[in-house]
Amino acid sequence: MREIRNVNILAIESSCDETAASVVCNGREMLSNVISSQIDLHTLYGGVVPEIASRKHIEKINQVIEEALREAGMTLDNIDAIGVTYGPGLVGALLVGVAEAKAIAYAKNLPLVGVHHIEGHISANYIENKNLEPPFICLVVSGGHTHLVCVKDYGKYDIIGRTRDDAAGEAFDKVARAIGLGYPGGPKIDKLSKEGNPNAIPFPKAHMDDAPYDFSFSGLKSSVLNYINACEMKHVEYNRADIAASFQKAVIDVLVENTMKAVDRYDMNRFAIAGGVASNSSLRAAMEVACAERGVQFFHPSPILCTDNAAMIGAAAYYEYMAGTRHGLDLNAVPNLKLGER
Repeated sequence: MREIRNVNILAIESSCDETAASVVCNGREMLSNVISSQIDLHTLYGGVVPEIASRKHIEKINQVIEEALREAGMTLDNIDAIGVTYGPGLVGALLVGVAEAKAIAYAKNLPLVGVHHIEGHISANYIENKNLEPPFICLVVSGGHTHLVCVKDYGKYDIIGRTRDDAAGEAFDKVARAIGLGYPGGPKIDKLSKEGNPNAIPFPKAHMDDAPYDFSFSGLKSSVLNYINACEMKHVEYNRADIAASFQKAVIDVLVENTMKAVDRYDMNRFAIAGGVASNSSLRAAMEVACAERGVQFFHPSPILCTDNAAMIGAAAYYEYMAGTRHGLDLNAVPNLKLGER
């Protein structure tokens, strides 16, 4: 019987404000996962400052890669290919990771595999859910993206729904800022909402008749801001926990309703969630209930793999590598890269 050789991917992620590196074996086994977060730095400004993010990536990227190799007990001689996020994201931040990946690939004569950031989030599910295989429906919810994706096969995707304006994570950040919670908003609203009444304020939920799987959170965000302004103008004290809980419920209700429509329409018995907002405890609980009612298997990564990380990029890069995807040293950052583009 022929021995199957392991394929080790060194992956790099620098699309926003995390500098991350990981070694992933065969797309499923995470041998290391090192993340240098800039959250404390950007909190001072209420959000990510692109120029500061890029400079921090330059400072940290070599250290992070060295630590990922050390944690995996490997050197570059044990690596079969380099995977790197090349879009979408902040162009300056992406360029740091792409330049580093190209330099290593050139110096060690290794294949270079560029990875789409959203594909990485979807692939995070493969690391902890060894039995998850396409096809399945995946909801990607993060600070910059809200996508409902039909995963037809490894590396093959149909986007069946997307946000028309603010992504869910953006809405969380803006509402958190409005009620004085600060950045990042998602985890803080999730925590505060546990103290509030989710039915206290009937915030609107947007549905598009012409696109039943699309999302829109701009109107909801504006409604929250208008509610706060009206209370302040009338000198009426408002309950921050009730606002957080009611806002979060409005977001989650729409996410669950649209997603389950897609699960029913595509007759899928497997559903996964991914992205930073996927770590929201109330969203997970609501999705678990909705999936159980339909007999649908529900998959989700651990919170550490919901945030931007390189292990998810390594998982995606492995399947792209096995499919023959290779990029040249002319690979460039593509800040508005569309899922499925090469």
